[in-house]
Amino acid sequence: MIRHLVHLRFKPDTSEATKASLYADLAGLSAHIDGIVDFQHRRNVSVETPLVRNFDDMFWFDFRDVAVRDTYLVDPTHQEIGGRIVENLEGGADGVFVCDIEL
Repeated sequence: MIRHLVHLRFKPDTSEATKASLYADLAGLSAHIDGIVDFQHRRNVSVETPLVRNFDDMFWFDFRDVAVRDTYLVDPTHQEIGGRIVENLEGGADGVFVCDIEL
């Protein structure tokens, strides 16, 4: 199983409603791409503020395997949602950090 972790640094004026809408759209990918095992999103509550560097939000997908992760990466619906996320991040693509791990 692959866990795809995505850490986000939203622009300060990004509303909670906008974030909720983006997360709902991401959650919808579970019904769209076979092999997505789970989707979660959370707020970063770390007290190590200098190390967090304003990456205050995160989400992750658990994929059955690497093939499902690779399908997700090129999926047009995922790419469209990702584009909307990047539009709301400080520095665009500089406002995202991605890490994949094997479970």
